[in-house]
Amino acid sequence: MTAAVRAFAPHVHAVTPRMAHALLALIAILALCTATARAADVPYLSGRVVDEAEIISPAVRDALTRTLKDYEDANGTQVVVLTIAGLAGDSIEDFSQRAFDQWKLGQKGKDNGVLVVVAPKDRRMRIHVGYGLEGSLTDVVASRIIRNVMTPRFKDNDYDRGIQEGVDAIIAQLQGRPGSAAESSTSSQRHGTFGSFEMTEPEIAWPMRILLGAFIFGVIGVFTVVGVMTPGMGWFLYVFLIPFWAMFPIIVVGVKGALALLVTYVVAFPIAKIWVSHRPWYEKAARDLRTTGQASVGGMVFSTGGGSSSGADGGGGFSGGGGSSGGGGASGSW
Repeated sequence: MTAAVRAFAPHVHAVTPRMAHALLALIAILALCTATARAADVPYLSGRVVDEAEIISPAVRDALTRTLKDYEDANGTQVVVLTIAGLAGDSIEDFSQRAFDQWKLGQKGKDNGVLVVVAPKDRRMRIHVGYGLEGSLTDVVASRIIRNVMTPRFKDNDYDRGIQEGVDAIIAQLQGRPGSAAESSTSSQRHGTFGSFEMTEPEIAWPMRILLGAFIFGVIGVFTVVGVMTPGMGWFLYVFLIPFWAMFPIIVVGVKGALALLVTYVVAFPIAKIWVSHRPWYEKAARDLRTTGQASVGGMVFSTGGGSSSGADGGGGFSGGGGSSGGGGASGSW
């Protein structure tokens, strides 16, 4: 081997920059081909239920096939179920799109196809909807079916019920009769409904939720305290902050939590304001604000003009310029 290296060494200097670039291009092409080869293959469309992962029992598979065939015969809409063991590094979105395009689900011109993909090894699933059905089976509804119907069953390793009930919910939605399964939640502590508006906790990791909460409640909390403690502008801040307490907390605590905080704010602010207004320091600050135009509360100085004034128009307030009068002028009567 040493002799071979010595024999090859004299020729190393013969590698030109053009050859090096060509070699790098070849390596890049090979890497791209390798990455493409790793993507999961789309299986042959053998029926309305393609159970490559073998997670559906024969009885349920047959029942699903009959249900999907009857529905397709009724209105031409194609709903297909595909299970695949693993995605081989591919994303569920890309794989579903490739499968949908390769199988060309739905009628031409109507684009009325739906593909349900389940990858148990990666613990991923997707409801992929054709263009023609996006108005009926919206992203929000598809997400609700996945979250409320299929996910709880899959967590119990009950793929038969998860897929069957998910398909039933999809068909019910497409037929204009969204079933209770699609709208009710099996985890009632996390989800609820208020009319047609879904009251859902935000799906944000707790560390990020804590940081957002510190920022949001820090800002509106400071203004709330200022409104309670300050004479004059306090009631303006009370009204001004209502939309902020109504919307921003949704990001952190969800709709129900934000509603509870809003009710608490609307009720507690006036109570706190009235209680504080009877404190001696508050009465003194209100009196100073009326007589001198300035008041100090907790080290902060407020004025009727929005700040302290040092000249005729300083700080937006108004004061005399220091002139005097000798009694000149005129009077009249009628």
